[in-house]
Amino acid sequence: MSQAAPAPCSDPFQPLRLQGADGASLELLPYGAQLLSWVPAGEHGNRLFLSPAAEYRHGVSVRGGIPVVFPQFSGHGPLPKHGFARVQPWALEQQGPAGCRMRLRESPQTLALWPHPFELRLDLAMQANRLEAALTVLNTGSAAFEFTAALHSYLQVDDIRQTRLHGLQGCRYLDAVRHREYHVQQQEPLQLGEWIDRIYVDAPGELRLEEPARRLRIRQEGFTDTVVWNPAAGLTATLADMEPDGWLRMLCVEAGSTLAPVRLAPGQAWRGTQILIAE
Repeated sequence: MSQAAPAPCSDPFQPLRLQGADGASLELLPYGAQLLSWVPAGEHGNRLFLSPAAEYRHGVSVRGGIPVVFPQFSGHGPLPKHGFARVQPWALEQQGPAGCRMRLRESPQTLALWPHPFELRLDLAMQANRLEAALTVLNTGSAAFEFTAALHSYLQVDDIRQTRLHGLQGCRYLDAVRHREYHVQQQEPLQLGEWIDRIYVDAPGELRLEEPARRLRIRQEGFTDTVVWNPAAGLTATLADMEPDGWLRMLCVEAGSTLAPVRLAPGQAWRGTQILIAE
């Protein structure tokens, strides 16, 4: 990738489009460093779900793609839901035909919410049928801090009711739908189609999403948890930025460190990666 002095993009809502020599492509929004589209080589459709009703304006996260969650997951703390990284303009640091690096540092706006100097890097790399997204957190201040984080990946499916997720049997999970109680996954594969909102603790390094006509392997490194979410019809009806039947075409499988905060001493760095492999 080419190296350049990081600079804010002139329009954070103007997507950055990359296309590799093998035909794989992606679109990235500088606002939130949010990946909007990934089309593997030899395919024609977006493997990420992007709501046609998504809003593109300051203060709002785009519904779909891969939002970056930092420094707080969900409402598990005093900050706005999912933190602030997804609603900040990031700077483009490096760019090549098959990948890029985005960067976010503290600002008066972030310090007013969370009083810590930091640097976030999002590295994206695609090759043929593979996409790698790596989030790096650096503590650039003089005091330790704690954070939770996730890559909130919205995956495109043809019909959630005919989609199965393999690899979670025996995993302990926190179920937000059932009174935030802990359970152990018994069903294998996980059948989908109803409201699901679970954090799988100490999740395995690879899962497999299966549909009748295609598959997607989902790997993660560095992150400790996997979040599985689909709002079903009832919750979707309350989401202004989601079409009524949008839930049928998406599943969030998020790589995260969400329940046990990561602690970084001054000068330390942490890295978490999610890898998607289309089959």
